[in-house]
Amino acid sequence: MKIAALQMVSTPSVERNLASARRLIAQAAAAGAKLAALPEYFCFMGEADRDKLAIAEDPGHGPIQQMLADAAREHGLWLIGGTAPIRTADPERVRNACCVYAPDGSLAARYDKIHLFRYDNGREAYDEGTVLQAGTELVAFQAAALRVGLSVCYDLRFPEMYRSLMFAPGQAPCSLLAVPAAFTHTTGRAHWELLLRARAVENQAYVIAPAQGGRHENGRHTWGHSMVVDPWGEVIAVLPEGEGMALADVDPARLASVRAQLPALQNRS
Repeated sequence: MKIAALQMVSTPSVERNLASARRLIAQAAAAGAKLAALPEYFCFMGEADRDKLAIAEDPGHGPIQQMLADAAREHGLWLIGGTAPIRTADPERVRNACCVYAPDGSLAARYDKIHLFRYDNGREAYDEGTVLQAGTELVAFQAAALRVGLSVCYDLRFPEMYRSLMFAPGQAPCSLLAVPAAFTHTTGRAHWELLLRARAVENQAYVIAPAQGGRHENGRHTWGHSMVVDPWGEVIAVLPEGEGMALADVDPARLASVRAQLPALQNRS
């Protein structure tokens, strides 16, 4: 299956971001992708964290979710919709939700980001917990022959989460792990590729990592380097910066070969 990690440099305008996302999804479909993934916060990069509250949507309703459903249906592909702010019972908190749509436009899965980013190096500081409400449930879904495990950005630093996704009771191990992200330039330069390749190697799975990549209107600088990594840890497609896509094939034979030659998933204690 051909897959596309879509990279954006999102703005404070939901309308402009949705137009950019639609264009990228169409380009991915034209290139033969059967699964496309948008980055975290693809729909909105506001001036302040609390700006998310104003554009948050109820579950299953709103222009952001409708665009994703319509695009998946129009292009007949699986669409991992980055993240969108979804309202909770607390008017001061939203969930950072990754909604996945099937080729018929139906909602196939929803994962709410569990690990909320905090960082302060004295020059730049972030605390997602001021506005976001953490999710609690691990989520994977079936996309044709692929079992896809969902995660978002800061989740990447918690390998135990991926181990649990890989070995969910009664389910086959994931063949693809998705990591929509908006890594900062500082942390991305240091750790992004390293962590993605580590998650691929230790789980012997493909990883698709669509990212925000560039200078944003709100002053933020994201690392980009959207990529696809194979089960041996090789980066098989990457886009360093700017809007576009990293396109690659998920090869079942390659997956089976890696797992057969080095049966680490079987040998775990």
